[in-house]
Amino acid sequence: MLDTTSTKFSHIREQDTQFSGGGLRDFFLYRDLGVRDATNGKVVAHLVKANPDLPPETGTGWHRHVADFQIVIMTKGWARFMYEDQETLVNAGDCVHQRPGVRHYLFDYSPDMEYLEIVGPADFGTVDVEPVCAVPDPTPWK
Repeated sequence: MLDTTSTKFSHIREQDTQFSGGGLRDFFLYRDLGVRDATNGKVVAHLVKANPDLPPETGTGWHRHVADFQIVIMTKGWARFMYEDQETLVNAGDCVHQRPGVRHYLFDYSPDMEYLEIVGPADFGTVDVEPVCAVPDPTPWK
C-alpha cells in the first residue's frame, strides 16, 4: 500500500514557475515542476531547455549521475548524446531511461530543445568521468 503521508498533492501550472538559470548547467534553462517539494526530496522533475543565448560549444562533458533512476522525455527539438561509446539521437517524443551510473555526454542539441527530466533522489550527484571515446562536434546554430 502506498504511504500517502510521505508525499503531498502538487499542481504546478505553466504560469506558476518560469524558466531560469542556476541549474546543473549554465547553458540550459530550468523550470521547476514542484515534485521535489511534493515528494520530500525523493524525486525531482523539471523541464530543461536550450538557452537561446548559449549555443552548444562544449556540451556537458563526460559524467555520470549518482541516482536511483533518471528519465529524459524529449518534448521539443532534439539532442545528441553519447551513452558510453554509442551516439544516440533523441527526438521530440522519445523517452530515455538512463541506467544508474551510465557514463554519458550531451554534446549537441537544437535551439528549440526542451525535455522533461525526472530523477530520484532529488539531490542526486553528478561525477565527472574520464572520456570514454571521441565526441562529434556540435551542429552550428544559424
